[in-house]
Amino acid sequence: MNFKIIAAAALFLASAGSAVASQAFTTDMAVREEIYPFATQTLSDEQFLTGAEGKAEQIGGILRLPKGKGPFPAVVLMHGSSGIGANIEPWVRQLNARGIATFTIDSLTGRGFKKLGDKQAALGRLNYIVDIYGALGILAHHDAIDAKRIGLLGFSRGGQAALYASVSRFNDLWNKSDARFATYVPFYPNCVSIYKQDEKLEAGPVRIFHGGADDYNPAGVCEKYTERLKEAGADIEMTVYPEGEHGFDVPTLFGKSIQLKTAQTARDCKIEEGENGILMNGETGKPFTYQDQCVVLGPHVGGSAAAAEASYGAVLAHFAKTFGLN
Repeated sequence: MNFKIIAAAALFLASAGSAVASQAFTTDMAVREEIYPFATQTLSDEQFLTGAEGKAEQIGGILRLPKGKGPFPAVVLMHGSSGIGANIEPWVRQLNARGIATFTIDSLTGRGFKKLGDKQAALGRLNYIVDIYGALGILAHHDAIDAKRIGLLGFSRGGQAALYASVSRFNDLWNKSDARFATYVPFYPNCVSIYKQDEKLEAGPVRIFHGGADDYNPAGVCEKYTERLKEAGADIEMTVYPEGEHGFDVPTLFGKSIQLKTAQTARDCKIEEGENGILMNGETGKPFTYQDQCVVLGPHVGGSAAAAEASYGAVLAHFAKTFGLN
């Protein structure tokens, strides 16, 4: 038996194992995960806007706690029409690496959906806001979380929810958490809807991030929305990455532009809240539906590594400033 060979092999395996072990534990990993089922409702947009009760539901969320000693600041993450996608994990890991806890909501699975892109009417767009307030309630009463340092980060349909979750009227109607978000960060939201009293926002700043090449939810509509709210005195700013398409921060889409031929977009619609919470088509003067001519098919999604990297830096710096982190 050649003991030199065996010793060399053992040394190699030990060093290889040490290398694997050193890579297995990184600073962006959570030290603890907690999975929460929580009660919410499924409502029509009319029910949401009038404060009427909807159908009781139970959905879920994942809390990830970072290294260190709490109480920690936290960010709630709200996905888009396709559920929890590939862009969520990079955000979670980067936030955790900076000592920020994360709570990722799954608004679809508990309601029996996988995605909504080609059937947007199947779930009222304002439901996500109720889910967001439910997640806020969990975090605000968690002993490892600082209730005064909780932010919101949403994408696409979830970005729209993150945008309108800042409206004081909606907080008064549906936020039962005894807390308010410290900041609201929507990514490529739909800004075509005008709600009553939507210019009156909570104190937390709103920071919108959008792509200039987005044909799903065009940035120009959100720029007009931002200017309108600025004139009303809101703390709101918008950053546009000219090359960014819808989903520009999704890593599996980097370098790609894909047409979603059956996906619905309301980019050409003008929607305004009418009497009794009815959403009206501004062009026809009739209640809005996803059968209206302004709803079109075939928007694109595409990723941009440069836009994603720029947004990571800007958003993480914003959270650090808001939460008072070094």
